[in-house]
Amino acid sequence: MTAAGGPTGTAVVRALRERGEAVRAVVAGRKPRPELEELGAEVVLGELTQPQPWRDLLAGMDALYLIWPNFHPDEGDGARAIFAEARRAGLPRLVYHSVLRPQARVMPHHAAKDRAEEALDVSGVPWRVLQPCAYADNFDDALAEAQRTGVLQSRWGLRQGQSLVDLRDVAEAAAVLLTEDGLDRGTFEAVGPEPLTAPRLAELMADRLGREVRAEDLVPHGDAPTSYAGRCLRSMFDHYRAHGFAGSPRVLTDLLGRAPRTFAERLADVEVAA
Repeated sequence: MTAAGGPTGTAVVRALRERGEAVRAVVAGRKPRPELEELGAEVVLGELTQPQPWRDLLAGMDALYLIWPNFHPDEGDGARAIFAEARRAGLPRLVYHSVLRPQARVMPHHAAKDRAEEALDVSGVPWRVLQPCAYADNFDDALAEAQRTGVLQSRWGLRQGQSLVDLRDVAEAAAVLLTEDGLDRGTFEAVGPEPLTAPRLAELMADRLGREVRAEDLVPHGDAPTSYAGRCLRSMFDHYRAHGFAGSPRVLTDLLGRAPRTFAERLADVEVAA
């Protein structure tokens, strides 16, 4: 498991440990990782963007879950290099954490994942791909802000919807792809149960908080960002504003054997100050 110290990596480690799987959690940097250690993972140091003895890190592993750090400019080429290391190590299975609709290349980080998927297909490694939508968990802080101000600020406008998916469901789907047979060369979308506009999210937050919440359109101003991460974020929200970011929950439902969690169910699990 790469990028194991981030929210997605930690969630997948938890899902695997709940299945009784041994997990080697690869993290960048030497800071303590108590949450991973408490889960019983073997925490090892590894930097995706630097030369590493990946053959040693992959030795004895049944599978690799490859998560690249968010909005990183080297993902396209870097992932290709990891695929080659996995092939040389004789890795039995590689699952790549991609994104819903990577072919939407107007967004640079989608384009990088699209190139990585293309390279994976010819890598010589047995593979699966998980393509999550945007996370419902991204709005946990917005719930606290809505409780304080009564406002949900939307950077993607008020008209288009997102099929927000609970990170716990993404992690469970990842665990299925990492451990179960019969799924090789499959690309699997992980999408929440319904598209939700910002006004609808505000309504659901209002129900959770017991107070009025209104959605406010936060229109971007100023010059376009020059950093890679900034350009990714601006192009992403511009794309969401024009087209939304929605899909079908059918694939995730089949992987989980149940319906994905709703946004309201996610909100019910988020603690808010009294």
